[in-house]
Amino acid sequence: MEKTDILLVAPPMRDFYLTAKRTIPYGLACLAGAARRAGFSAAILDGLATRRSRRIPWPAEMGHLAPYYGRPDTSPFALFHPYRHYGYSYEHLGREVRESGAFLVGIAAGFTPYAGEALEMAAAVRRWRPEAVIVMGGHHPTAMPEAALAHPAVDYVIRGEGEAALPALARALKGGAGPADLDRVPGLCRRGADGGMIIREPAVVDLAACPEPAMDLIRWDFYRRGAGAAAEVVASRGCPMRCSYCCLGSGWPPYRRRPVADVLAEIVRAVREFGAGFIDFEDENLSFDRRWFAALLAGIREALGEGAVELRAMNGLFPPTLDGELIDAMKAAGFRALNLSLGSMDPEQLARFNRPDVRAATEGALRMARERGLSAVTYIIVGAPGQAAASSLADLLALARLPGLVGVSVFYPAPGSADHDRCRRLGLLPAELSLMRSAALPIAHGTTRTETVTLLRLGRIINFMKALRALRAEGAEGAE
Repeated sequence: MEKTDILLVAPPMRDFYLTAKRTIPYGLACLAGAARRAGFSAAILDGLATRRSRRIPWPAEMGHLAPYYGRPDTSPFALFHPYRHYGYSYEHLGREVRESGAFLVGIAAGFTPYAGEALEMAAAVRRWRPEAVIVMGGHHPTAMPEAALAHPAVDYVIRGEGEAALPALARALKGGAGPADLDRVPGLCRRGADGGMIIREPAVVDLAACPEPAMDLIRWDFYRRGAGAAAEVVASRGCPMRCSYCCLGSGWPPYRRRPVADVLAEIVRAVREFGAGFIDFEDENLSFDRRWFAALLAGIREALGEGAVELRAMNGLFPPTLDGELIDAMKAAGFRALNLSLGSMDPEQLARFNRPDVRAATEGALRMARERGLSAVTYIIVGAPGQAAASSLADLLALARLPGLVGVSVFYPAPGSADHDRCRRLGLLPAELSLMRSAALPIAHGTTRTETVTLLRLGRIINFMKALRALRAEGAEGAE
């Protein structure tokens, strides 16, 4: 690895599965772009950019999953069995950190269940480059800064958006920072002179003032989809809705949209310079501002041509924002599938989720997608606190009769969400942070774990039957 001032690290992961196209270190590229503009050299060490993985024993705290995932299953309805370490070893990554010569190492900790891997990465950095300053950022330390700072290898935590904070911290460290200098770094949390923790409010940046992500630092040779590269783009941040299960339901970060021209420039560069043939918008609510989204779609079509790049919004689209005109524009720009965020068909459950009734809008979007030759996936949540299995079963049966596939998302208590607080009050939170993921079946309240697993399998059975029906229809058309 070449020498650099600032090294940003995406740690390896341990789980039952990995979806590589969802692990592109886009956030680190944004930080690297900001560091470069401030005059520092920056590099990304992507611990997941390898096909390597190795099977490891299940964590002891996941022993309760043995009755559900306890044996290999190769059926079309299989769930999980092997547990794996995905990515490079900590020893390999530690050597890379040492060779970088970085004085500041930033470690991403985006998802609380993987906080252990991020902290293990920090410990490896401390062993291999003890003179480096280690800062941790991402959703986990933003929601739980004390938990991150409790680890002796972590010097600082940046809460919130780091494009302004990271360069400010680097400048302060280069200048021999004192407490007053550090207190001017937005969102910076640290240990005080008395050993106590100084916790700051999360930082919020002006999106129009942020530089373009340092896309040249992404491993385009690894992140592929078919013959082209796969890319991520975040065109807006935050979400104006207050869904109880979402960590954005607290209102942080505030909902903002980037200038359309900035997003277009980033997309065009990804396609023309780096060969991106697939772009996933990781926005939480991409289509909420319909006028802004329509302008973005028109710009993509004008700049690249109709359908020149495949577009997707895998975090889900809010069905009431979609109509025939907008879906036509999405298809022309490159969307081939709609990912629809439903939550539930049950009005009482939607009320518990603090979510509007989007049943009619979802059915309308599915119908319009089918009419235009677009595929679709509709996502429901199962296993939430107080949610009955019968309600989720009714959701599945309703979606079985509608076009498109069914996405079954098992509830997990996301730190910062209203439902996380509810689970804490009810004594439902798992004892270990690693259990706060869907695959760990984290809670059993209104729905038992056996019922949750059954709902997962039913979802896969429904999709299998839909796929068979589609093949039969294609065969009938071919015979004609």
